[in-house]
Amino acid sequence: MQKRDYYEVLGVSKNSTKLEIKKAYRKLAIKYHPDKNPGDKKAEEKFKEAAEAYDVLGDDEKRAKYDQFGHSAFAGPSGGGGFQGGMTMEDILRNFGDIFGGGGSPFDDIFGGGRSRGQRSRGTRGQNLRIKVALTLEEIATGVSKKIKVKKYVKCDTCGGSGAKDSSSIKTCSTCHGAGSVRQIRSTMLGQMQTVVTCPKCHGTGSEMTEKCPSCRGEGITYGAETVEFELPAGLNEMMQFSLRGKGNAGRNGGPAGDLIIEIEEKPHDFLVRDGNNLIYNLTLNFADAALGTSVEVPSIGGKVKIKIPAGTQPGKIFRLKDKGLPIVNSYGKGDQLIYVNIWVPKTLSNEEKSLMEKLKNSSNFEPKQEKKDKGFFEKMREYFHR
Repeated sequence: MQKRDYYEVLGVSKNSTKLEIKKAYRKLAIKYHPDKNPGDKKAEEKFKEAAEAYDVLGDDEKRAKYDQFGHSAFAGPSGGGGFQGGMTMEDILRNFGDIFGGGGSPFDDIFGGGRSRGQRSRGTRGQNLRIKVALTLEEIATGVSKKIKVKKYVKCDTCGGSGAKDSSSIKTCSTCHGAGSVRQIRSTMLGQMQTVVTCPKCHGTGSEMTEKCPSCRGEGITYGAETVEFELPAGLNEMMQFSLRGKGNAGRNGGPAGDLIIEIEEKPHDFLVRDGNNLIYNLTLNFADAALGTSVEVPSIGGKVKIKIPAGTQPGKIFRLKDKGLPIVNSYGKGDQLIYVNIWVPKTLSNEEKSLMEKLKNSSNFEPKQEKKDKGFFEKMREYFHR
């Protein structure tokens, strides 16, 4: 199903400020929050859709890419800007909790809510990692599977990420009694207000350690490496990036892992130049072949292609090989390959060649016909793309 425009989802214009976007998202998030709409699947989808839109429009870099390329700017295994198609309700509440003033839900105080034992925070979330993946034009044309070894913080093998020496070294937190949160009462001008905050002793884990793991010193993570495999679709370009959820640095004390952000780089091709989804090749012909006509082979994605050069081909002529360009990402269309003709003029001539050229020079058929306007290469290319 096609995604709705993110500005339409939040009900804001493309000229809206960051603050206006945040306010619009908060309004929708409160309206469709699962605490207010328990068991309502439609409201849950609206809540996720709003979070997806805010994830992109609330970030200056992502918003700029979205304004330029639309949803295709975030194409990749995750299917979206940072989490589209993959973010859970727990992820949304964790990542955008500041929208509600610091808590995971704006209804905690109303309903007396708080984290139950099963919902308590599990340590600290790991940091995101960012890597670049260089692709050839051939890989971009067909899509490719990649397997990359990433150096990062991984879960400690000795303690399994708990940070404790062994299971007997973990006990229930004496402050929150395993809930991971405590209630605080403060006096305000409106009277006493009760809030639920993360336990200051166990930092939301609900447990405390009597002895730390000797390998990770209680952190639950060590520096190591992990081999990551992922699929890249056809048609990507350097402006695109996507994330692999949970493939970043491991979280401390059993916390969730961060994400691995993949940035696409494009390796230069020996003969072809990319222009969007089209490919450009400069073909240099000698004078005789251009005048008499010939057949030549030109490089193309997937192998060489033979094309016919008509007699009397002029320099600057553009031939088009339909659908020989690159695929349009997440679409069935393809670009074209454009062949731009140059004429080679020899710098030196033998006496015999000079004699032949003098004879040709005096022929009326070799009298040049001046055009009204000498269109350059880029003008002709612009004319081609906008016709």
